[in-house]
Amino acid sequence: MPAAGRCAPLLVLILAAPLLHAETLRCGSQLISTGDRAFEVERKCGTPVRRDPIGYTLGPYARQELVLEEWLYGPNNGMFSILTFEGNRLVRIESRRDR
Repeated sequence: MPAAGRCAPLLVLILAAPLLHAETLRCGSQLISTGDRAFEVERKCGTPVRRDPIGYTLGPYARQELVLEEWLYGPNNGMFSILTFEGNRLVRIESRRDR
């Protein structure tokens, strides 16, 4: 297969996925994962560059409303990490390249 043919799938992946989702994130020598509590994330990763409340969602129990919050870390090697919390639990880890 020509070199261009071998690189094409990688190029498509890079161009088609500007926003990558992950289940874990490395903070120095520590790992955080979805499901971790906010205090655990802050202990391992430090204070975020930015912390934004983005809304509310209904919890799994009746009459329970959870705060949605995004924390921003980085840039680290040209990448920002965006962590989304529902209530006090990490529910999503996104990585986005600095433009």
